[in-house]
Amino acid sequence: MARLKEQYTSEIAPALMKKFGYKSVMQIPKLEKVVINVGCGEARDNQKMVDAIMGDLAKITGQKAVPCRAKKSVANFKLREGMVIGAKVTLRSEQMYEFVDRLFNVALPRVRDFRGINGNGFDGRGNFSMGLKEQLIFPEIEYDKIDKVRGMDIAFVTTAKTDEEARELLTLMGAPFAK
Repeated sequence: MARLKEQYTSEIAPALMKKFGYKSVMQIPKLEKVVINVGCGEARDNQKMVDAIMGDLAKITGQKAVPCRAKKSVANFKLREGMVIGAKVTLRSEQMYEFVDRLFNVALPRVRDFRGINGNGFDGRGNFSMGLKEQLIFPEIEYDKIDKVRGMDIAFVTTAKTDEEARELLTLMGAPFAK
């Protein structure tokens, strides 16, 4: 299902080269990686919650999740350094393109009252981040088998130098940005 990767080389890259006037094909921005992160504060009390999060991420992405640990101790949150407080997956190459394709064409249209992705998630250096409120929009997750509805953060890391280039890249890949 590398349709998006083939589309990148045949349609997206030439369109970007024409629009921005790149001299070399190496200047054309590419999607480098996609990082999916699920943070869960209650995980410090219940280790099974982390296992459930990692299982959901594995179903959604097709890749094993890595637990995220607290970097600092915070007494107000009853948090000690090294405690597991979430999980993340970093996708590259084929799995990344497949996930992006499924996210834009299958999962996001399933969001209730969906009017497009908010375009304010760019960081000024050509990377884009967005959040989802629930994991149920992915068809791999069964409604009856989840213990709690959790959101996730998705970060698209590109080689683009500006937000305009990155936005055009993601739009050509099928990102439904709000008008």
